[in-house]
Amino acid sequence: MFFNDTEIFRTSTAEPTQNGIIWTYIKDMSNYLALFKEPQRIIFDLGNLVDDTYTGSWHTTLTATFFETEDDIDAADMIIPVSARKSAADSPSGFVVPESKAVNTLRFPRNINKAIFTISACGQATEEFWWSNVLSSDTKVFGNETSLYGYSPFRELQLLIDGSLAGVAWPFPVIFTGGIVPGFWRPVVGIDAFDLRDDEIDITPFVPLLADGNEHSFEIRVAGIDDDGKGNGNLTTAIGSNWVVTGKVFVWLDRAGTITTGTLPTISAPEPYLDLYSSAQKSRTGTVDALLYAVKVGRNLSISSTIETSSGTELATWQQNFVYSNEGEFTNGGNDQETRQYTSGFDASSNGYSKTFDYPLYVFSTYNVQAGGNFTIHGKLARGKNVKRIGQLAFPSELKTFSQTPPYESSFIGTSTSDLQNGTASYLGAPALKRSFGSGSTEQRYFLYGVSDSATVVQDATPGLAAQGITELYRRHVLAANDSILLDEETLAGAGLKMQHSQSLSGDDKQVFAEVGIRKLLGRGPF
Repeated sequence: MFFNDTEIFRTSTAEPTQNGIIWTYIKDMSNYLALFKEPQRIIFDLGNLVDDTYTGSWHTTLTATFFETEDDIDAADMIIPVSARKSAADSPSGFVVPESKAVNTLRFPRNINKAIFTISACGQATEEFWWSNVLSSDTKVFGNETSLYGYSPFRELQLLIDGSLAGVAWPFPVIFTGGIVPGFWRPVVGIDAFDLRDDEIDITPFVPLLADGNEHSFEIRVAGIDDDGKGNGNLTTAIGSNWVVTGKVFVWLDRAGTITTGTLPTISAPEPYLDLYSSAQKSRTGTVDALLYAVKVGRNLSISSTIETSSGTELATWQQNFVYSNEGEFTNGGNDQETRQYTSGFDASSNGYSKTFDYPLYVFSTYNVQAGGNFTIHGKLARGKNVKRIGQLAFPSELKTFSQTPPYESSFIGTSTSDLQNGTASYLGAPALKRSFGSGSTEQRYFLYGVSDSATVVQDATPGLAAQGITELYRRHVLAANDSILLDEETLAGAGLKMQHSQSLSGDDKQVFAEVGIRKLLGRGPF
């Protein structure tokens, strides 16, 4: 969804059913207040395929609710897009990388005193399952029958200002509905699939440069790894197709008539640490039975400058430290894949903001072709998104949008969230019938905690967490199987409220799907 050329919301669809699908998502847009103050052309882009197999049409309603609140949200004074800028032609303004460069030239007010850059990016087509890719030197290890996607299972989003690295983001591995095995995603969807979050980078250290009245280049790059097959590699932007990418600069201004000055940013951004390994295990006949591979990456970055505004002189800093590992294994002649990935990192800004995160991911999938051309896919997964955030940059914290915030917010300096999913699913494809069948179960647990400083005592703290300065505010536990919600529990701390729901969507153990090819589901195998 775009306001003119600025992307303000990225979402996706529920897994289709024969009876149709209805879903609703509600999102707080208060940080976009600057855009709501001016007339906007609204472009909502939701691609759809209609043919003799896929017959559904969309009916979409967008509703905005405006309200007053005593809570003071520090929204930016202006928001500047970095996008393909196609709204004048009634088209969405996402860049498609690497087919095109994601670059704009921007000019800023002279009195800028704070700036945050956000990146919205997700892989599509051959990059949808980027986290399951292999090293480029191994894409043909099983021959042409099972051609794999390359450039490694690692991706990095990079922001360059006038050609200098200003920050990076290591993307969360979003899995859309239908991915791996469709039975995982009825009716539960993957973490963030309905709300693909922006990554945030504090570019305030660049403010003295941006406030000089000249134009400046902003470019977003998506990098993978190119290797030589001997354990050596380097980052490359020559990845597969494709990533849909946009960016935004949230700008806060000083008093009118002032001019911000200071020192140019000092950048420490050494090349990332890369450790690559792969080994092809061969049978007695010389064919490859298995491929083992491992990728480890480390990245440190720090940027600083001195800024002079009407409030005085201050030091602006931005620091990032990331660690990544992915260990994968193909067996059964390339038909089975097991992935163990772990991404963790730390961001810190001189304005009091910090973020620590980790994204564990485990996926196992196997497919087998049966007599007559039918095929089966079986899968299991366990994944999580754990984030601890102190302060805020462009987007409000969960405390700002939490419905029971007023009694709590003053007690906390930040939030900690944990979102966990696990499940198993199976799929039977019958190409001759243009039909397929499947089953699956998925469990999800979400926790929201308030984080206190050392001097704060919270009365309602969960036992065992109070000593850590962490208070549980909300939790939800959902269990779904074969199109049915078996369990849905919500617990709201402090309100003495615990809600239980159950909903049966289908009495069938075997779900019916439209025909979908192996490569579409798994990102590998026959075309």
